[in-house]
Amino acid sequence: MKRKLTRFDLQQMKEKGDKAVWMTAYDFTTAQLAERAGMDMLLVGDSLGMAVYGYPGTVPVTMEQSLYHTEAVRRGAPNTFVIGDMPFGSYHGSVEDAVRNAVRYYKTCNVDCIKLEGGKRAAHIIRAISDNGMLVMGHVGLTPQSTAALGGFRAQGRTAESALAVIEDAQAVYEAGAFAMLVEAVPPEVTRMIAQELPIPIYGIGAGADCDGQVMIVSDILGIFQAFTPKFVKKYADLGAEMLKVFEAYIQDVRTGAFPAAEHTYSMIEGEMQKLAALRKKPGKKVKRN
Repeated sequence: MKRKLTRFDLQQMKEKGDKAVWMTAYDFTTAQLAERAGMDMLLVGDSLGMAVYGYPGTVPVTMEQSLYHTEAVRRGAPNTFVIGDMPFGSYHGSVEDAVRNAVRYYKTCNVDCIKLEGGKRAAHIIRAISDNGMLVMGHVGLTPQSTAALGGFRAQGRTAESALAVIEDAQAVYEAGAFAMLVEAVPPEVTRMIAQELPIPIYGIGAGADCDGQVMIVSDILGIFQAFTPKFVKKYADLGAEMLKVFEAYIQDVRTGAFPAAEHTYSMIEGEMQKLAALRKKPGKKVKRN
């Protein structure tokens, strides 16, 4: 049986130079397969807004939707480190609301940590959740929940001033008590500085290889998500095209009568058809009409 990693295992992996590998998952079956494959962690990301619900971004995702999918992932991967992603609005009001929603993840979904976006502006939230005995993973660089303020899904840290802002955000997240951090859509040079200067695990998505591990969106690496493909995605399959072929073949078989065939049906037990015919010949009770 696969042993679930702890924060201490992840820390040791950083110190040894071993890369952690994780991806998003939104359902039982995907989580089950990911655990069988040996995935180190699973993130039930708010990317489910686009990947599952077809929203234009992550902002519409609700706490209830996030909890629903996280429960399913935990059932599918009981021995994998599972991360609950705090959706937009779940930690943007009061500190009390943020702590309460983090607690909901732990109580309802049995997560191993929660993740939330933001650097300096989120430091007090990270501190409050950490002080209440819960693990927090930070998220800096491109923060999808803030795309309106960032001017869209744009890489961050490409100028000296922007890079300094990302580094300062990372420092603030670390000092607030985050046990690990995700850096998104940031130049490798900046990611390297953060990973070398901060003692906690630093993971990347679209941030180069000079960090302590990588995360990818499951529908991107499988080639299922069709709307767009970010520059940093490597497609390991084109399941979208394969699924389309399967659906077309199924439609064709049903319409031509090729499916279902005899091997896809259940036959009556020998001799039972004759008994049925005899039963149907017996006079039955007539239904009175009103």
